[in-house]
Amino acid sequence: MSLPAYPAYRDSGVAWLGRVPAGWGVALVKSVASCNDDVLPEDTTPDQIIEYVEISDVEADRGITRRSAMAFGDAPSRARRRVRPGDVLVSTVRTYLRAIATVPEDCDALVVSTGFAVFRPRRVHPGFLSYVFHSEYLISEIIARSVGVSYPAINASEIARLPIPLPPPAEQRAIAAFLDRECGKIDALVAEQERLIALLKEKRQAVISHAVTKGLDPTAPMKDSGVAWLGQVPAHWEVKRLKFLARVQTGVAKGRDLSGTDVIEVPYLRVANVQDGYLDLEDVATIQIARDELDRYGLQPGDVLMNEGGDFDKLGRGHVWHGAISPCIHQNHVFSVRPHSIEPEWLALITSADCGRFFFMSRSKQSTNLASISSSNLVELPLCIPPQPERSAILEAVSAETTKLDTLTTEAERAIALLKERRAALISAAVTGRIDVRGLVPAEEAKAA
Repeated sequence: MSLPAYPAYRDSGVAWLGRVPAGWGVALVKSVASCNDDVLPEDTTPDQIIEYVEISDVEADRGITRRSAMAFGDAPSRARRRVRPGDVLVSTVRTYLRAIATVPEDCDALVVSTGFAVFRPRRVHPGFLSYVFHSEYLISEIIARSVGVSYPAINASEIARLPIPLPPPAEQRAIAAFLDRECGKIDALVAEQERLIALLKEKRQAVISHAVTKGLDPTAPMKDSGVAWLGQVPAHWEVKRLKFLARVQTGVAKGRDLSGTDVIEVPYLRVANVQDGYLDLEDVATIQIARDELDRYGLQPGDVLMNEGGDFDKLGRGHVWHGAISPCIHQNHVFSVRPHSIEPEWLALITSADCGRFFFMSRSKQSTNLASISSSNLVELPLCIPPQPERSAILEAVSAETTKLDTLTTEAERAIALLKERRAALISAAVTGRIDVRGLVPAEEAKAA
């Protein structure tokens, strides 16, 4: 929709802010909000229960996504900042993550990491301040002023000295009400697309899982597979262990002492590179190995890469290596499985199926949110093996169906990206006065904001 502009503008005096409406002011953040002025007292008892929020618990566009209830005595030493509804959390480390959130109403006993700067509105409408901190111009300025490469950081005091546009109080309320309404609509559309993506992923999983355990012929006679969690399989299929069909190769560990060794530096794949059904090769690291180790660890086209562990969703996931980088090796948290009696595509498909994932989890060593599987357990993976012509037909059918589903998923992801771009643009335009929303918000709606 086309939105009106203000009738007159003036220079804000801030180069990266530009012009603002003639009736607006410009103020430093610290003049309208306090910063980090509420901390847990030193005499807090160890058994006091708190809800803790770490930087990883805050996501761009989603706000606070997780809270961890714990006794204060068990909390990290950085669990010190008390917050209340309306406070704005801004991560001062790894600022590129855009971990910014407004504290919601239901925040009893909420404590956040000292890695956040906590801004509490004093002489500004809380909703308006929240949207200012979510505007692209201010986020970009925070990122630009951060120092460091791997963990860029900024002092909270420097954020507090940043200038922000400051409309009259009635306009602050109108802007907050307008953005609450419009962003709410956009967020609802994003949620719809996210639900669609979840359904498409479930459908994809079901297609693969059924194909590699039941085949394409619903009338085929069935037999007991001999594996409890596999159930019945077509009577003419075999069930064989991975160790009879492929060789499993472990990878190279980092940090080895190679002094006095003839070394070469080669690309190597990490867990982050091995995704479920594809390889992410945008960021491939390098490592030094002994020159004579390249034959042992070098990947060959047709190898199936599988993750040895990590988060539960990373365990066992994998894909076929087609030789996109040569030479290339893999780290010790990634297995290279070289089939000799089965198509690599069939093996990779089974790693994505429910039966493969169940096996990985049942044979893995697990701790909180982490799991790993040994090569001695991996080789015991049971595979359903149809005759070769049938395998080819199944692979072709699954490829055709998953391609359709992947296309729909990509379209939904593109829609989400466009909606989020629209949301960000709307916020920035409203809080900087590029658009005049005063006539677009009923008086009672603005008063309630």
